[in-house]
Amino acid sequence: MEWRKKAIAPDAVKALAQKYGCDLLTASIFIRRGITKGEEIRYFLESDLRHLRNPFELPGMEDAVERVLAAREEGEKVLVFGDRDVDGITGTVVLVEFLRKEGVDAGWRIPVKDEPYGLTTAAVEEFAAGNGTLIITVDCGISCRAEIDHAASFGIDVIVTDHHNPGEKIPNACALVNPKLSESTYPFKQLSGCVVAYKLVSALRFALKSKTYGQHICLLNVRPGNDAFIIEAAKMRNLAVIDILTETVVPGMVGIYDTRLPAFLSGQQILCWDVKLQTKQLANLFGNSVDFQMLDIAGEVAKEIPQSAGKSLFRLKEESRIGRYTEGGISELDTLINLFIGFIQRKEKLNDGEDDALQLAALGTIADIMPLRDENRLIVKAGMAGMLKKTRRGLQDLFFKQNISGKRVGAEDISWQLTPVINAAGRMGSPEKAAELLLSENAGERDALANSIVAMNEERKQLCDRICIGAEKKSRENLERFHNNLAVTFDRGIPRGGSVADGGIPHGLTGLVASRMASLFKIPALVVAIGETIATGSFRSAREYNLGFLMEQCSEFFIDWGGHDYAAGFSMEPAVWDGFYAKLTGISANMELNPEENEGMDIDAELPPSYLSKMNREKPFVLDLCDRFEPYGEQNRSLCFITRKLKILDITLMGREELKHCKLILDSGALKWPAIFWNGASRVKIDFDKGDIVDVVYHVNRDFFNGSETPQMIVEDIRLS
Repeated sequence: MEWRKKAIAPDAVKALAQKYGCDLLTASIFIRRGITKGEEIRYFLESDLRHLRNPFELPGMEDAVERVLAAREEGEKVLVFGDRDVDGITGTVVLVEFLRKEGVDAGWRIPVKDEPYGLTTAAVEEFAAGNGTLIITVDCGISCRAEIDHAASFGIDVIVTDHHNPGEKIPNACALVNPKLSESTYPFKQLSGCVVAYKLVSALRFALKSKTYGQHICLLNVRPGNDAFIIEAAKMRNLAVIDILTETVVPGMVGIYDTRLPAFLSGQQILCWDVKLQTKQLANLFGNSVDFQMLDIAGEVAKEIPQSAGKSLFRLKEESRIGRYTEGGISELDTLINLFIGFIQRKEKLNDGEDDALQLAALGTIADIMPLRDENRLIVKAGMAGMLKKTRRGLQDLFFKQNISGKRVGAEDISWQLTPVINAAGRMGSPEKAAELLLSENAGERDALANSIVAMNEERKQLCDRICIGAEKKSRENLERFHNNLAVTFDRGIPRGGSVADGGIPHGLTGLVASRMASLFKIPALVVAIGETIATGSFRSAREYNLGFLMEQCSEFFIDWGGHDYAAGFSMEPAVWDGFYAKLTGISANMELNPEENEGMDIDAELPPSYLSKMNREKPFVLDLCDRFEPYGEQNRSLCFITRKLKILDITLMGREELKHCKLILDSGALKWPAIFWNGASRVKIDFDKGDIVDVVYHVNRDFFNGSETPQMIVEDIRLS
């Protein structure tokens, strides 16, 4: 295994540390990971939810909010229609819980058994028969054009909340809320479906709580320039900036109506900082006869943000934390905007009452393997903190069943020990049980549902292991046919009225099996379950191959298709399978995959033994460093360190049926570190032994046993020093 530690310039480390107020070691890790822009670093160093992006920046959000508010006002019947995976289930629950809490008659539905992905005509017709008038999709809907048109024929409006890639033609929905729409200017596209639903809830909460909802507000600031004054103004609606005016005016050269200011300010409520100063500077420009009727917000802001009291915008700009992360710094107008947003958020307590929803949003983000960058980090961090403080109902039941209740769990623990259990309900055809578990207020009912879901997960694991044996064989046989660029396996689905014991591939497991094949063969993989009336397939990518291009070339075969760049799915009629298979064979010849990466470890920092013994509040200082980079997951792997010249004090072989692993005790000086080396037993007495002085590449985590927490290393590789 190659050990790779990127060389970096000491001056660059010092400059970054000074600019963002972090220590040198943290700065060096940022640089080695290519995290050097302020906007990226912001979401590693900040935890306050006020750094979340404004939900009204998402396309279609205000239209969606207005339609839901109308349904609430008129007592309409609403259906929340979600997907069967963790992301869809959690998003459905987030939305249903909020709507019901606000008095909306909200039901929900998720595809069960062999029902296809996405909104169906059958679901629409059933809802219409019950006099329903509004459907809100969660984690689906962007490809459901025909079904949404069918709903319109019954007078049913549909709001689509989704995060999958849109096709060339989008549905004619009442509102489309998706960060990936072509017209979207939302700064961060990689939100989970649950987070998009959570953003709708946040926008609804703002509309119901804030006196500023729907108001046209303009923030105005005039500041001196070189022999002139610079007029800056920002139009805001729902705390989002919708237009900005900047104009430089020389005193006595033009009148007020010779500028763009009157048209820009027309119909706006004008707010400023230090009205006396602003009035004086405007009088210098346009004379005393012009009355701008401005409202000074400095005093009110100081009540909620005391550190702003008595300070000018210029000084507050220099002190701004957000300004620290903005390339080129921020203006006085930017500072005024940030102060106003922070003031409203604090005064109206807009983030209160979100703990339960954030826990589900974090779970959906982790389960759907969204990149843990940008605001996803804040959502997951806050959700995990909520779970540690008071795990919400439903999740607490599963925590107990999985023996992680009361432990300090991280995002990686959730991805390994919780999301597969919830996903099993959908994979085995009963996702409604997972939704019922999260929604139920009856402890006995939740316990029974949790037991059922855990049992389904055990069945899923056994079934998946069996299917993967056959899938590996079939994929290997097909490799040459698909030019070694695509691993393909297919089989009949579960017979109608049959069970998993009858053989075949359940359509709910195609994605999981495809993921394993892609990981095994290190090429994109396709797994298809061919049923009696429909065939369901799942693609999973490898080596950064974009599946969208492949699927577009085959779109004539699909009834429905969609997904992400690296994970996608489709349904088709079994009769067209042979034609699809033949075309796929031809396409595979021209697939261009990125080269396989050499096996090795990218090392974030070298830590001397003395650093491992450094303590902070009765725990090793290195744990604070690791916690700073939490949550770990997609696009943010756990920190990897190297320490040289550690003495092996003891070695214990481990394993249930076979002694494949080993536990080491490593001497760092004041502390003796336990270290687990998975699959390392075969190297004992060959590459290292008790008493040796070694160099170790490792991660750091916490081991929980009998209610106590112990720091430990997870060894990746060892060499004699």
